[in-house]
Amino acid sequence: MNMFSEIKKNFGFGCMRLPMNGEEVDLAQVSDMVDAFLEAGFNYFDTAHGYIGTKSEPAVRECLVKRYPRDRYVLTDKLSGHLYEKEEDIRPLFQKQLDACGVDYFDFYLMHSQTAESYAKCQRCRAYEIAQELKSEGKIRHVGISFHDTADVLEKILIEHPEIEVVQLQFNYVDYEDVSVQGRKCYEMCVKYEKPVIVMEPVKGGCLVNLPAEAQQVLDELNGGWSNAAYAIRYAASFDNNIMVLSGMSSMEQMQDNLNAMKDFTPLTQEEHAAIQKVCDIFRRQDLIACTACRYCVDGCPANIDIPSLFACMNAKKLFRNWNTDFYYHDVYTVQNGKASACVECGACESICPQHLPIRSLLKEVAKEFEK
Repeated sequence: MNMFSEIKKNFGFGCMRLPMNGEEVDLAQVSDMVDAFLEAGFNYFDTAHGYIGTKSEPAVRECLVKRYPRDRYVLTDKLSGHLYEKEEDIRPLFQKQLDACGVDYFDFYLMHSQTAESYAKCQRCRAYEIAQELKSEGKIRHVGISFHDTADVLEKILIEHPEIEVVQLQFNYVDYEDVSVQGRKCYEMCVKYEKPVIVMEPVKGGCLVNLPAEAQQVLDELNGGWSNAAYAIRYAASFDNNIMVLSGMSSMEQMQDNLNAMKDFTPLTQEEHAAIQKVCDIFRRQDLIACTACRYCVDGCPANIDIPSLFACMNAKKLFRNWNTDFYYHDVYTVQNGKASACVECGACESICPQHLPIRSLLKEVAKEFEK
């Protein structure tokens, strides 16, 4: 199913986790990755103003827009709720995004990270109406949403805004039956209202790359020759209503692996589906923190805590129980940033977390584990 003729294939380049050279985007490597991506026949790129501390859009401009004609690529950007406060802020912000990317229009423009709270703000500021005005002016080709809430909230938005053309969902094999993410229910809601899905987080922020040993053995026994990331991406792409699967690649190695999986795409076999189900069962026994490292929680933290990195340390500790996680906690992630115990419990992180994690309670658990 593909209503959008400009999209060539069902795999997209997510520009949220680009390779870095210190604090700056590695433009040379990103340019090489863009070349490989386009040469393989793909053309969909996804960015947002806040990605990589506002460095993603300029990187797209330098590595893609300045180097290729406009008809060679499809570009998606998003309206993030924390970047505007009133209706009058939206158009200047939109123009700032166009300028940052170096384009005259966006192929897709999404109301970013819609939840019940952020949707209420969009309604108050007429964000959906302004997006339609921009579409009528030729500055947007297609309007959609990215979504992080329950299926009933999604249904409310789709009913109240039938003009929505596409929904970007967090969708991966671990979250499909997760009671908090509601991957299956949200997917089925999109099918019900005939809204094609763009998949984000198919590898769950990298969590489905480094599997528990028991789960790894299950995939190894398939002898399919695919990487863990490839199985995850192919899983998401195997659903008929998923027209696009995004991957946030941060190295040429990851790019080549993903292209290998998707250039001549084949859906998962029945045997592979059964193996994935076994992996899900194993994951559900691990009791890991379901953080995808989107880093929305970091900027507003008054204690300057690198929350996703500390949660990654905690998950690694649960999985591997080795000294390495303690080293990263004490000597890497809390040298320039606050420790978990520095949390002042303001709740700012929880209000913006797409996964609805009880971050304050989890930080207490992290402090108990690493700051004995």
